[in-house]
Amino acid sequence: GAYSVLDGIRNNQGGADWTVSGDNWWFDVISDDAHKGSTDGDQADLYLLEIYDWTSANPYLTVWDGRFAGVNRANAVINLINNIPEGDFSSQLAEARFLRGHYNFELQKMFGNVPYISEENFANTEFNQANSGPIWDQIEADFQYAIDNLPASQADVGRPTSWTAKSYMGIVHMHQSDYAAAAPLFTDVINNGPYSLNPEFLANFSLAGENGSEAIFSIQFTTDGGQSFNGNRGGTLNFPNPGPFGSCCGFYQPTQDLVNAYQTDGTGLPLLDTFNQTDVTNDQDLASADPFTPHVGPLDPRLDYTVGRRGIDYNGYGPHVGQDWIRASDADISGPYLSKKNVYQAGEDGNVGTGAWGQQHSGVNYHIIRYADVLLMAAEAAVEANDLATALDYVNQVRNRAKNMTYVQNDTGTGPAANYQIEPYPSFADQTEARKAVRFERRLELAMEGHRLFDLRRWGVSESVLNTYVQNEARTIPNFGTKAGPYMPSMDVMPIPINAIDLSGGVLSQNPGF
Repeated sequence: GAYSVLDGIRNNQGGADWTVSGDNWWFDVISDDAHKGSTDGDQADLYLLEIYDWTSANPYLTVWDGRFAGVNRANAVINLINNIPEGDFSSQLAEARFLRGHYNFELQKMFGNVPYISEENFANTEFNQANSGPIWDQIEADFQYAIDNLPASQADVGRPTSWTAKSYMGIVHMHQSDYAAAAPLFTDVINNGPYSLNPEFLANFSLAGENGSEAIFSIQFTTDGGQSFNGNRGGTLNFPNPGPFGSCCGFYQPTQDLVNAYQTDGTGLPLLDTFNQTDVTNDQDLASADPFTPHVGPLDPRLDYTVGRRGIDYNGYGPHVGQDWIRASDADISGPYLSKKNVYQAGEDGNVGTGAWGQQHSGVNYHIIRYADVLLMAAEAAVEANDLATALDYVNQVRNRAKNMTYVQNDTGTGPAANYQIEPYPSFADQTEARKAVRFERRLELAMEGHRLFDLRRWGVSESVLNTYVQNEARTIPNFGTKAGPYMPSMDVMPIPINAIDLSGGVLSQNPGF
């Protein structure tokens, strides 16, 4: 059904699981948050995306097929409902239209210029439609129908509600820089909706906190006793290798640039303008047997729930031991870090898949939208309206949660694992400072969750930020500076897959620059 391809996986339609993953992990690899990981030659097509060497024949562009599979399945449900002669199925129709809105939104933000396949097109097998421009109006129409017809709550976990649809509609407006339209939707969700921040940041990425108060719309991953096909198949590659539990394949490694962003000053505030002037201490080029002392300066505590770094506990499996858990060599452009949010916690067997490396999937849910995301989107909209007091309130709600949560502990369990210092902002001096702070907070809170590249694109800063990132990252990984770049303005949308253009007989047109 239409829900079954939320994770991006669609049987018998070509493309490896990881190329169409519903958590958009490989888009983080294009951003300044993550390296591909593993050795440079492993998944060489993703390596080319990371170093900004793009062609329309790259197999990772099969994400186009995966998202259109979702559109078509939603259309099938819509047609089925529309052909039922009697009964009120408006709620079920709203669910199907919500899902179609989601899949089309994914396509729009990835490719920029996509065809719209209506339920009428689907019924008449008229799939060969031109990509004549943005499809924002159609996306908004689906979410508005969902707002008007979905219930405020659902008996089944994971199904969207009217509050889910309002949250998503606000995000759709934000991607069009329509802050005035987004703000009242977010305000309604914040003031009247059923959501709140989890007291514990980690709860958003663990079995214990699954579908908690912060979850607005999530992919419901689960692992079974067989081949774990309902786990996160798209994340198959993204485990430590070999790591503490014999997994594979060492992909999706956080960048030094991201780690540096978690540095704080003596008052517990981020280094908005200077975070990359010095590096958080790393063990690049060191063997696991070599002595190493982790960074002693002040850090945001969210770092060590987001990034696995040497000497700090890795999801309850003991301290990260360094190079022995990293598949890449020092000659590869991968770095010394591991991802954490996508990997299950020790002792949570319900999230651990079984089988060989290709089946050991994670059961950790992926949040398409969580409440912290909505708070920070709302803060961003408030900044653009010059309502700095509201923006400050929303940002500080997120920061105070991070301040008051349980911190990662040292290996003796006697105290925090690092020098964690975080405080709320006392004020914003002006709109410019507020905008910078809100955007920075989104990175700190939502890192390694598939959002960063799309944020940079919608802010219009991707070219400058990513080309600066390449230069800075070369301090840690010199090869990266010589192999990568430049990121060009045309890369703010992905190329339309050449096989889709060929199959259309020229009906589809390529994005400029490709």
